Amino acid sequence: MNWIVQNLWLVPALPILAAGISALAKRKSRVLAASLAIGSMAISFLLSLWAFAHVLWLRNHGEASLQIFDFRWFQFGNQWLSLGWVLNPLTAVMLVMVTFVGLLIFIYSVGYMAHDENFTRFFCFLALFAGAMLGVVIANSLLLLFMCWEIVGLTSYLLIGFWYSNPKAAAAGKKAFIVTRIGDIPFFLGMVWLYGQSGTLLFYNGGAGCLEPSAINYLVAQTTTIGICAATGIALLIFCGAVGKSGQFPLHVWLPDAMEGPTPVSALIHAATMVAAGVFLVARVYPLMSAHAGIASVLTTSTALQAVTWVGSITALFGALIAVAQYDIKRILAYSTVSQLGYMMMGLGVGGVSVGMFHLITHAFFKSLLFLGAGSVIHGCSGEQDIRRMGGLGRLMPVTFATYAVGMLALCGFPLLFSGFWSKDEILHAAHTWNISQAPFYMGAFAALLTAFYMSRQVFYVFGGKSRLAEETADLSHSLASPDTTNHHGSSAPHESPAVMTIPLMILSVFALLLGFLGTPAWPWFQSFLEDTQAPLDFSAFSTGGMLPVMLSSSVIVLLGLTIGWWFYGRKPIESVDAPDNVGRLSPSIFSALGNALYFDAIYGATFVKLNTQLSKISDWLDRWVWNGAVQTVTQIVFGFAYLDNFLDTHVVNSGFDGGCQGVSRSGQILSLLQAGRIQRYLKIVAGALIVFTILLLWKAKI
Repeated sequence: MNWIVQNLWLVPALPILAAGISALAKRKSRVLAASLAIGSMAISFLLSLWAFAHVLWLRNHGEASLQIFDFRWFQFGNQWLSLGWVLNPLTAVMLVMVTFVGLLIFIYSVGYMAHDENFTRFFCFLALFAGAMLGVVIANSLLLLFMCWEIVGLTSYLLIGFWYSNPKAAAAGKKAFIVTRIGDIPFFLGMVWLYGQSGTLLFYNGGAGCLEPSAINYLVAQTTTIGICAATGIALLIFCGAVGKSGQFPLHVWLPDAMEGPTPVSALIHAATMVAAGVFLVARVYPLMSAHAGIASVLTTSTALQAVTWVGSITALFGALIAVAQYDIKRILAYSTVSQLGYMMMGLGVGGVSVGMFHLITHAFFKSLLFLGAGSVIHGCSGEQDIRRMGGLGRLMPVTFATYAVGMLALCGFPLLFSGFWSKDEILHAAHTWNISQAPFYMGAFAALLTAFYMSRQVFYVFGGKSRLAEETADLSHSLASPDTTNHHGSSAPHESPAVMTIPLMILSVFALLLGFLGTPAWPWFQSFLEDTQAPLDFSAFSTGGMLPVMLSSSVIVLLGLTIGWWFYGRKPIESVDAPDNVGRLSPSIFSALGNALYFDAIYGATFVKLNTQLSKISDWLDRWVWNGAVQTVTQIVFGFAYLDNFLDTHVVNSGFDGGCQGVSRSGQILSLLQAGRIQRYLKIVAGALIVFTILLLWKAKI
């Protein structure tokens, strides 16, 4: 077995070790913490490249690209619980993406967090976050994956609420932790069910793994009481965990609030780690997701994949609609991430692992580019996040503007030149040919139109026109200002960010441009790599399967969205901070509803949160007055019996028993006087008795 396969655990272990050392370091050990985090991530990146090269070598030599290494963890009864890691094309691609994007974000963070007093703690959490995500990627056991999955949830809580002195940040961290736990509960139940049915949680184990044909066929053959097969039930429960982690509707509410954390955290969460974990989970357990009862054919789609498709398409449209009416630069990108994650889920449902994962990889680069670009804007504007207070930054921050434009066009899917076009179009093409319904295709197409529109709106607000940063109005507060305003020093005039922040932007922009060419219809190298097939260059693929009409219609949609954005926001520059939104004027009520995320937080607050609060109060009342009252009553009864027992023991049993004992003792003492063994005393008694006897005789004689 190759060395990299045996030692793949080093990839996540190095950042975790760096986090552990940083946790023990002093608060002022800023250079040590940053060096450990960046150095460990760089080594993990090199190891990931080694693993990727090994998979390529295996494919080129016709050998199996699936390599596993398992070990026994502990024994219970007669069974051993085994853990391990797996190296296959899916693992290799994700390792390279997470380590490379994470490394650039780590480097960027040195400049962004330079003035933060908790710099060391930040890099400790950041390294642990990346290490946990890498553990999710390499795991060959659903149990090991779940353990790393929960560490990802923990570190997201720590990083989103990093500025815990800010109530919004603290609340956002708790919200993310709780909402994702809601999805993790059914995930855990599905894991237990899977173990109960298959007897193992190893994905691959020489034919005996839970994702291998023997186990899948057995799960398909088992029917539940509600009429679905066990494979479908388990897949749906596991998918709930992906819904929570990847911010899918209806568990999307935590993701926009995650913007309260530092911007590098937002980039890491939205691009390479936490939200990608849910999509990756579906891809990892895809054999289970695609399993279904009945006659297998190309015209059948499993119930689980249908659920994945519908949830993804609804989320894609929902997130795009909400992003249209946001003013926080990071919140716009957050709802964009919600929408793009919906695209990925839809791609997994209608097209398979390669379709969904291709968009995940391209999205990781251009979304991290956008978030880091937004961080550069916030840094250059001394902490401002409200796009209404920006403007004119295209001239003042040219590098940030140029790289941000690349990321924006990649996200929009600008025709031919940008990576997002190829990955998004593959999803739309797969949705167009989906045999269940055409609705996901139209929902995805409309979401693409909205994406081009709201991103052009954002760019014109931020980079176009004149600067509005210094404007002061009475009716517009800085409620959207970043909590790290005090961490950015310097003048209030917008300025370009330092090289430690702009160089990662330039590197990411190159990948946002070129990465898509690895998955074009003419040369689908990425798809063939994941599917372990060959991908010859064939330009005739553009004209087969309805690909060309979908590409043309998608291009028209994107250009139309950009044109509408220019018409409303670029044609006439925005002059004032308090000027009403040009689209908002058309229908203020709808725009307000979208700006408030269709009131989902309020609805959840008035229903589930309020219900939970009331149930908590009822539980508290029951605990205090019913259960505690019952316990106290039993306690008093027991104490009463104890007091009664003590009284009877002391005053009845003890007094009678002790009195009898004392009488016997006194009698014994008296009798002991008669048997003292002293002759003189005996003679005295005899003499006394004789005298008494004489007196009695004399008295009788007189009578």
